[in-house]
Amino acid sequence: MRDPIEFMVDVSDAVGLGIDLSVAATVHIPDGPLSEPPVVCFLYPGGGYCRGYFSFDMPDSSGGGQAGYHTARGWIVVTCDHLGFGDSTVPDGDVLKFEHVAIGNLVVVREVMARLEQGRLADGLAAVAGAVTLGVGQSMGGCFTIVLQGHHAPFDGVGLLGYSGIHTVVPSRPGTPQAVWPWFPRGADLTSTAPLNQAALAAAAGRELDGAEGIAEAAEVGEHPFAWAFHFDDVSADIVHADLYAGIDASVVVPPWKSLTTPTCGIYMVAPGTVALEAASITVPVLSATGERDVVPDPWSEPKAFKSSSDITVYVCPRMAHMHNFAGTRFSLWQRIHSWGTGVAQGVLAGH
Repeated sequence: MRDPIEFMVDVSDAVGLGIDLSVAATVHIPDGPLSEPPVVCFLYPGGGYCRGYFSFDMPDSSGGGQAGYHTARGWIVVTCDHLGFGDSTVPDGDVLKFEHVAIGNLVVVREVMARLEQGRLADGLAAVAGAVTLGVGQSMGGCFTIVLQGHHAPFDGVGLLGYSGIHTVVPSRPGTPQAVWPWFPRGADLTSTAPLNQAALAAAAGRELDGAEGIAEAAEVGEHPFAWAFHFDDVSADIVHADLYAGIDASVVVPPWKSLTTPTCGIYMVAPGTVALEAASITVPVLSATGERDVVPDPWSEPKAFKSSSDITVYVCPRMAHMHNFAGTRFSLWQRIHSWGTGVAQGVLAGH
């Protein structure tokens, strides 16, 4: 595999918040020939994760993770840190909204495609015109991908991994009280707006998870509230601890897939229908893929969210929990994503 290309894209003017903002991205280029037609796949991580989620290797494997899997089969892969995550700008205060994050990602898509078409993307890579673009987001990255595609439509197909276009719900371990999340109207001022589901919060037997602080408090007094939902039973305890306790346990070295920052707007994504309008407006092929233990309550209902698309694929991967790239069955998911994306590309080539 070629050495990845790291770059920062200035998105300040496009986002329009009056502050300097940059998005960090990594481009992974195949060693061999590009697929035919060429495919550029943009991968977006979830809340608490960075672009390294798509390129790290589990202890029992090598090859550059999911990004390496796709590049080995001819795709150009671009992994991105959203604004507020990882190496991208993390602005002070509650200034980022879904739309700001989407525009930042849009600028990166346009920059990458311009460089590719002009032969400036990588040394030794000739100019490529007419490449098919895919946007694939995991968890909160799926939420941002829906918003990006709904407003700006940069992709020929979108893959949503462990995110519901209807209602995303983080399940608790069976036999324990269900944790609950506050439901805020999207764009509400989180410092002064009361959640709309106050009655349900008051009646719930489970702990309220109201963002990073609530999650950390729950993790300090018992099992991490995401442990069962995020990792299947065969993932090693060391990996689970490193993943869930970075930033909580000072003795844990931050692993390469984690972001210790997530913008406050992420709390909106657990309210029902928070991206319903954008989801319903997407016209390109959609892949909705989950693990058998995930945050999508009814995977088989997901097509109802994408009312304008005539091409919707549902895939549920066995022995996989929400953080898919840690699962022993992750290669099955990657193969499914790749075959779906190849089908999208062939449809674009045929003019469908």
